[in-house]
Amino acid sequence: MSKRFRTYFNFSHPLIAKNLDPDECAWAYGMNIFDLNAWRKTIIRETYHYWLKENLVANLTLWKFGTLPPALIAFRGHLHPIDPSWHMLGLGYQEKTDLDSVKKAAVIHYNGQCKPWLEIGFKHLQPFWTKHVNYSNDFIRNCHIFEPQ
Repeated sequence: MSKRFRTYFNFSHPLIAKNLDPDECAWAYGMNIFDLNAWRKTIIRETYHYWLKENLVANLTLWKFGTLPPALIAFRGHLHPIDPSWHMLGLGYQEKTDLDSVKKAAVIHYNGQCKPWLEIGFKHLQPFWTKHVNYSNDFIRNCHIFEPQ
């Protein structure tokens, strides 16, 4: 990803400015593969909870909503990149997406505003999602997600 911490965190807050680098690379937290044995040897959980509490103390001003900043902090130093074909990003904001790449990706991620179940979703990318939806499911129907006509 080309996003940096400055995209997600409020660097005008002293706690953020003191502890984080605005130019540090962020990653898409929507797709993760965890080594649970390695995780258990860390303080990731404690770090995550610490930052959640600090954000509450700061009246929810440490980061922007809609992202997972506490995870960006907690997992710093514990990351390894995966091949991009495993996780194709941008299907919710990049209209010009290579359909062959989408077909080959292990996981496709509709990050961005143009979710495939919304009218603003990119029509040519919606079938990759709609083919997996059980439109008769009560939860799906109660969320007002209806089969395309």
